[in-house]
Amino acid sequence: MATRVERSFRGISERLVVRYLTNLGGEQVAEDTVEGDDWTATLSSESVGIGPTLTLTEVTIVFETDGDEAQLEELIERFAQKAMRAGG
Repeated sequence: MATRVERSFRGISERLVVRYLTNLGGEQVAEDTVEGDDWTATLSSESVGIGPTLTLTEVTIVFETDGDEAQLEELIERFAQKAMRAGG
């Protein structure tokens, strides 16, 4: 059974998301998709308003696997640590 987890990160670019995911063992296979041995991450982004004058980029990543859910959660945690250092 497939596992699907969606997470959003603000203040980070899609370019950095792709770089971090490739550093974690993935390969960019499309403009918005990075695949690892047993996982896939699909990206989308939008500008979101923060208060009356500030906007940030929010990147949403859909992580999917047909494999071990625990390994996917570990990947997401490792990615989140990198993303938090980048911006939030």
